[in-house]
Order: sequence, then structure tokens, then C-alpha cells
Amino acid sequence: MERESMEFDVVIVGAGPSGLSAACRIMQLAKEKDQEITVCVVEKGSEVGAHILSGAVLEPRALNELFPNWEELAAPIKTKVKGDKFFFYLSQKSAIKLPNFMIPKPTHNEGNYIVSMGNVCRWLAEQAEGLGVEVYPGFAAAEILYHEDGRVKGIATGDMGISAAGEHKDSYMPGMELHAKYTLFAEGCRGHLGKQLIEMFSLDDGKDPQHYGIGIKEIWEIPPENHEEGLVIHGLGWPLSESNSSGGAFMYHAENNQVYIGLIADLNYSNPHMSPFEEFQRWKHHSETVKYLEGGTRLIYGARAITKGGFNSLPKMHFPGGLLIGCDAGTLNSVKIKGNHTAMKSGMLAAEAVFEALSQGDSAPADLQSYAQKTAASWLHEELYTTRNFSGFMHKFGLLAGAGMVWIDQNIFGGKLPFTLNDARPDYAAMKPAAECKKIVYPKPDNTISFDRLSSVFLSNTNHEEDQPCHLTLIDPNVPIAKNLPLYDEPAQRYCPAGVYEIVEDAAGQRFQINAQNCVHCKTCDIKDPSQNIVWVTPEGFGGPNYPNM
Repeated sequence: MERESMEFDVVIVGAGPSGLSAACRIMQLAKEKDQEITVCVVEKGSEVGAHILSGAVLEPRALNELFPNWEELAAPIKTKVKGDKFFFYLSQKSAIKLPNFMIPKPTHNEGNYIVSMGNVCRWLAEQAEGLGVEVYPGFAAAEILYHEDGRVKGIATGDMGISAAGEHKDSYMPGMELHAKYTLFAEGCRGHLGKQLIEMFSLDDGKDPQHYGIGIKEIWEIPPENHEEGLVIHGLGWPLSESNSSGGAFMYHAENNQVYIGLIADLNYSNPHMSPFEEFQRWKHHSETVKYLEGGTRLIYGARAITKGGFNSLPKMHFPGGLLIGCDAGTLNSVKIKGNHTAMKSGMLAAEAVFEALSQGDSAPADLQSYAQKTAASWLHEELYTTRNFSGFMHKFGLLAGAGMVWIDQNIFGGKLPFTLNDARPDYAAMKPAAECKKIVYPKPDNTISFDRLSSVFLSNTNHEEDQPCHLTLIDPNVPIAKNLPLYDEPAQRYCPAGVYEIVEDAAGQRFQINAQNCVHCKTCDIKDPSQNIVWVTPEGFGGPNYPNM
């Protein structure tokens, strides 16, 4: 059965903040100029927002530009930040509340909003459809299509109804080819097609390797007396500091007596015994955290990797036939701990470049270099440039000295120090042999504040069609046992926040087991595997988590 094809002017891969902002902006421009443009957005989640996971405190700068009347349009953005607290956690029972003057200026949250980005994206999709965009959830972009001259032609969605053995089931349906004049890749952090494009077109030549974190998040409903709507709490230090790992934690008091809590662990950590999931469970028991959670109910759990290398790791974002936008490229501002407004702006700038090119008809360029020019002239470039040294400071100098350098850079020099600090070591290469590192024994969960992986994954509503090819592929199936287990004590069983990877003992000895059904599509394994042997590819459409309002 051959694949059918559909033609569009623009195909966008991913219905996140950057992809939907690009779609909306293209159609706004088309309506202003009375021009016919066809735009299609494909989304691997079962619905728009199903795979969106973000803190999130939203800076509305880009949204104000895209939809100045967003309040009239009933955007789900209601909880204004009313208070900022920043802690340095010393131990489980002690913390220092840092005064405002000690916090880097961009980290302050005046004028920002606590939001569910899943719900914001659902709203953006409604605006896009109202403007004439076709949005197709449940269709996973599985393959990049190319013209004979090497230009990107579009994408093909994944085949449905293939068994784990590779045979066609009764439900078999071939994927659809979506062809476009320009294809925008907005898959979010570590997009599997974006990764291929970066390699294919050498987009990261001369750049620092990308750096990442793993963000683990829960939503809790807490007693009204514990709730302070609009309060934003961030913290550094314990428990990650005990394993010389870096990252931070957050708690955002949203509406309806809910708090959004989470921990971000930088994926350049060195101790293979460290488990970001377990560190999050420990942080919830901190005296400054548990006082809010006691008597509360955990509602939702999820995890997602974060692209946080910043300006120095930003690849070239244009190539023949398409663009990389948002976190597929890595536009997050690490100092602000925010990437939604920057992702939206990158999508809007991409839209302007695409619209101008389409207006040229047959003389339109294949490679939209104007996107780079528009980005360089925008506040997006200025914002990322002035925070370019964050990763270098934190990775090279450690938590205390690094944070001090960031403060000096941001508060005294405004991000304009006369040098750029590079960080050339990929995160996966930071792992040390297990024998050189302190073994970590984590406490058992109490099932009140802390929980295990499987009960957590249950709350993510994750599901995959069981009889399908495993989407967590191994370049060499023998590598995990042959190399990682003796040397690194197979860290995948700890860095995965969903219990996908296990070392199983049976009569034949130890074997590496992949429970792909549990996968929440966080991409941590693809990033952190020290042998770079695990490659995440897209499963069937509709698979993965189904977050209601992350």
C-alpha cells in the first residue's frame, strides 16, 4: 500500500509554543495581505497539549506581540505572580532565603504569570484553527523527506498497525507524506528529526555541544490554608549538591489550590548512581517544601528534558527547505529559567521569514537566511546573547562560585562581559566510572509525599500500543551489558524517570530490559547514555503521556 501525499505551503512539526505561534503569525500576515497560504501542524500527542510539560512561569512579551488582546480572547492565563522567593537549601531541614538583591535581575518575575503551558497551547491551537490552520494531533512525524537536490521536501507520518516483529497487522495504515515549500521543525527538546537535520546539514559546526537538564514535575492540590496563589519559589543546593550535581527546584502556587512543583537536574552530572527522580522525591521532604504539601493530594506526574545550552550551543537554524525553531534549536533562557516566550518569538520570526519568501512566488529562496537576520535584529538574540555565559559559569565553577559569577555578569555588567565562556564537553561524556563515585542509597518512598516510579507513571496517563516496534532503539544491542553495566552500573535504570530501563536477573544472567510502554517521551536516555547507544525514535501516533494540564 503506497503512501498518499498532501501539499501545503508550510508544514509545522509539533504543536508546542513555537510551532503554534509560527502557524498563527503566518496566517495573520496572510490575512493582512489578503494572500492564500496553506499551513498544516502535525502533533504526535493524542491531542494538542498532551505532551506539553513546562514549569511554568510565562513572561508574556511574545504573546503580547502575537495576540495583544489575549485577555479578551479568554487565554488561560490568569494567575499573576505576586511574590518571589529564592532559597539556598543547605540540608533537608535548613535553607537560607536569599534577599532579592542577591538574585540575578532576569530571574525576577514581576509581570509574569503562572500557567499550564498545555492549556496555553490548546488555546493557541484554537486561535490557529480560527485563522485557517489545519492541526492534526495523533500524527507523529517519523521521517524527513528530501528533494533530489537535498532540499527538505516535507515529512512522512509514521505507519500505524505494525507489530513488534515488523509485520503488518489487520489495523495497518501507511503513513501520509506531507509536502511543503517550507517545513518548520518545532518538536521541542532533542527532537528526533531536528537531531537528524543538525547532523545532515552540519548546523552545529563551530558551536558548543548542546547541554540539557531533566525536569520532573508534579501537580498537587493542597489545603487552602497552605496555598498562596501567585507565589513563586525557586531553590538551589540540597539534595543535588550532595552528589556534586547541579540544577534547581521550583514550586509555583497556581489557581484552585494547586501547586506546580518540580526539580531540574543538569544532565552533565558525573555520578552514575545519581537518580534525578529520587532526588526530586527527597526534595519534596525538605522542610520548606513539605510544609505546603502536607495534607495535599498528588494529581499529575511527568518529566521532560530541557535544552539549556543557550546562545553558545544554538545551531544554525535555517537550511534548504526549512527551519529549526524553539527548543528544537535550544532558545531557552537559562538565567530566567524560561523558554516559552523565547520559543514563541522564534516561531513568530520564522513566520515572518516564511511569509516574505512565499510572497516572492517562484523566485522564493530555498534557504531562508533572512530568518537568521531577523533573529539577530530581535530581542530574542539580545536576550540569549546576554545570558550566553550561564552554562559555562555553572559547569566550570560549580554551584556557589558559578552562581556568584552569574550574579556579577547579570547585575553589574548586564550580560556584557567582554568574553565568552565555552563549555565543550557533551553532557554524556561527564559520567565517571561507578567505582570512582560514592554509592547513593535512596530512602524508600512513604507514599504520602514521596512515591515510586510506576505509581508516578500511572499519573502521567501514559499509554502505547503494546504490539509495535520498540521506539527506544539500540545501535548495538550488546553495548548496555558489555560496557555500561560493569563500568557505569547501567545508569539508564536511574536516569530514566519512568522505569523504562531495567537490569533483570534470570537463569542466563543479567540482561537489559526495555519497558517501552512506560516511556513519557522525556528523551533523557537519548541525551545521557554514556555510550550514545540509545536512539529515541517516534512511536505510533497517539502514544506517550496524556497530560491534562501540565
